[in-house]
Amino acid sequence: MPSTAFSARRIGRRTFLAGGVGAAVLGSTRLRAEPARPVRIGVLTDMSSLYADCTGQGSVLATQLAAEDLGAGPSLPVEILSADHQNKADVAAAIARKWIDQDGVDVITDVPNSAVALAVGSVVRDKNKVMLASGPSSSDLTGKACSPNTIHWTYDTYALATGAATAVVASGARSWFTLTADYAFGHAMEGDVRRVVERSGGKVIGGVRTPINTPDFSSFLLQAQASGAQVVGLINAGGDTINSIKQAVEFGIPAGGQKLVATVLYITDVHSLGLETAKGLQFTEAFYWDLNEGTRAWTKRFVPRNRDRYPSALHAGAYASALHCLRAVQSLGSAADGRAVVSRMKEMPTDDPLFGKGSIRPDGRKLHPMYLFEVKSPADSKYPWDYYKVVQSIPADVVWRPLGEGGCPMVKA
Repeated sequence: MPSTAFSARRIGRRTFLAGGVGAAVLGSTRLRAEPARPVRIGVLTDMSSLYADCTGQGSVLATQLAAEDLGAGPSLPVEILSADHQNKADVAAAIARKWIDQDGVDVITDVPNSAVALAVGSVVRDKNKVMLASGPSSSDLTGKACSPNTIHWTYDTYALATGAATAVVASGARSWFTLTADYAFGHAMEGDVRRVVERSGGKVIGGVRTPINTPDFSSFLLQAQASGAQVVGLINAGGDTINSIKQAVEFGIPAGGQKLVATVLYITDVHSLGLETAKGLQFTEAFYWDLNEGTRAWTKRFVPRNRDRYPSALHAGAYASALHCLRAVQSLGSAADGRAVVSRMKEMPTDDPLFGKGSIRPDGRKLHPMYLFEVKSPADSKYPWDYYKVVQSIPADVVWRPLGEGGCPMVKA
């Protein structure tokens, strides 16, 4: 039994705007009297839109599991709150300020949507708390927007582009046309994809930017089809990835000989698409539930409590980052000083069943291997959610941007 006293509650948007708090206990373990001041973690996520499946309530559950798994040692009470940021940076920043100023939140985690993460990161830094960026992907979070209060965990645009684009260009597909989500993540990824493609000997011959949460990609896909590019690079995520892939298949883009590349793909997307539609897609990712005994054992605990849906890499990142953060807080004896917590997280080696052993760099980048996966065909899938095969493992020293190239002000030249 863990020695962590745990409870969780969710603050919905309406309740938040009214100034009240809705509480529901998800579970608790109390082996000794709680200290007066628990560590409060706010899971700021997408509960209702295009990233809800790959983050959302699953990220709340993953954070709960981290609290439960904290392990032996002094009792550390943990309270978890959650809220829907609606993919709006101003809404997210307002929730973050209220959580910190009124609810005593020490750590804000998940924050999918890079524009949201950049806004919340500024609030957290000003108030000296902790942001665990397990959901967003912009490499700016460890570059020009790096912070002594932020850890960037699961992935970033540099790593995703390095893995997928390098492999695709090496296969002979050198000309690219990009469909880019028009916000911070898309802009960062577009730049990283262009850099990798050109470095590898290819060329981006055209592209178009698309609004977030787009239901109809037809006009954009027609431009991609007309470009004659060998590769149509989908620089989007979540529901936008699902819609653009479905519609690209309907337009006959893969059947016509153009290669479809998803720069960001989650297992929840593949489940929604189905293997017949998604088969053959290659992409870079940090986690897959069926990688090894550790990932499979954790998934067996996660799935029954997540409506029988399997974990995405972002759920894994929410778990592992929260676990490491709580270990740092336990080591310090307090979560009051956010910079001190982040500094301790960087000093301590990381070790968890989902990412294995790793470390955190001075710019806040969590280091671990990434994987190039390919989606299986229906005939190759033998059991539920058996969706991926590993094409190659990409070592950390190859896949992540070199420390000195990101422009992080905290890194000395």
